[in-house]
Amino acid sequence: MIIMKKAIPRRTFLRGMGVTMALPLLDAMVPSMTAFGLTPARPVRRLGFVYMPMGCDLARWTPVSEGGKVTQWSPTLQSLAPVADQLTIISNMELKNAYPGTHATSNASFLSAATAKWTESSDYYLGTTVDQVAAKQLGIQTAIPSLELSMDLLQTVGQCDNGYACVYQNNLSWSSPTTPLPSEAHPRLVFERLFGDGGSSADRRAALERRASLLDSIKDDITRLQQKLGPEDRTRVSRYLDTVREVERRIEAAESQTRDAPLPDLDRPTGVPALYSDHAKLMFDLQVLAMQGDVTRVMTFQLARETSNRTYNEIGVPDPHHPLTHHGNDPAKVARMAKINAFHVSLFAYYLERLKATPEGDGSLLDHSLVLYGSGMGDPNVHDHIHLPTIVAGGGANAIGGARHIKYAEPTPLANLHLTLLERAGMKMDAFADSKGHVDELLTL
Repeated sequence: MIIMKKAIPRRTFLRGMGVTMALPLLDAMVPSMTAFGLTPARPVRRLGFVYMPMGCDLARWTPVSEGGKVTQWSPTLQSLAPVADQLTIISNMELKNAYPGTHATSNASFLSAATAKWTESSDYYLGTTVDQVAAKQLGIQTAIPSLELSMDLLQTVGQCDNGYACVYQNNLSWSSPTTPLPSEAHPRLVFERLFGDGGSSADRRAALERRASLLDSIKDDITRLQQKLGPEDRTRVSRYLDTVREVERRIEAAESQTRDAPLPDLDRPTGVPALYSDHAKLMFDLQVLAMQGDVTRVMTFQLARETSNRTYNEIGVPDPHHPLTHHGNDPAKVARMAKINAFHVSLFAYYLERLKATPEGDGSLLDHSLVLYGSGMGDPNVHDHIHLPTIVAGGGANAIGGARHIKYAEPTPLANLHLTLLERAGMKMDAFADSKGHVDELLTL
């Protein structure tokens, strides 16, 4: 890294008509003769949470090793091998407060570790989720305190599962016990939120229609900025803008392909890529851009809703997902469910590889982030909440090792992990929900 004598502010933006674009961390933002930890290049603490619905086939998920270093990856986790050095697999985590064993409580308890009030009405009550606890501190310095994303167009209201209100299945994030935060599944709307210049949705749409591309309206700012930068920074900015342009192009292509579609797909919003994998990768790429520009430091992403009947023809599984999880131990059904599990994990692997390939300061975005991937359900065939599939990825500012399997002898509260992630992100708390300690292995490196 080249340390510039005079630094430009970390909060430098490119502005144009309807556009405010944050920049990635540049060498020019790091003043010379300054301790690294006191510069804008110091590791930024970020937390991400990715939800996999309806548990998994634990036999194909769990690593062969009983604990310690993972030397052989299980079939479901095989796609994660390229980022093995940044992974910790944790077995035998439990969500006691998710019982009596429903899809609604699986989703609701995943980040809250709280008991959802049994109600079909608007008097729902849960608990503040771990991401929102983090956002209250990590979100102070960013334009967006937290980003809530999903893959489904959520229109269900009323009761969705055994007398529980649909709000418990629809929302991962809760800023208070009575305030669920809706998620966004449309890439265009996420893109405009990240890079638009505020105002109402109508204002952002009008600005969009006045320009061929978001980057067109900031050409003058780009030119002025490039004149102030050294060669490495100019290359870094160019690559960042190329990525923004490519994401925007993919959004436009999806909108063009679906604009005249005669029959809408009710499982996805109009104007998103036809293939689930393309849609998911686009949503993951938007999260990478949000991190790279330091627009937000806390993100949640729901890969599908609990009870989702989505089919996955692109991987050869035409069965609806939810009925397939009630497999009755039929080996053929279990194998098809496991194929969906592995597919979801492969998309998470794509995300981690993108973070690992994006430099930041003295490392990469992945080095400076912690991401939890998992489900609120263990074995979906019996709707239990033990042996939860759980992965922690990332370096957490180079503090957490990888390729490890932590296997507890007894069921351990998932809240212990939430408390640990908060501490790794700089927030000291005595407890979170029903926690009974920390995941000590993640604190002693």
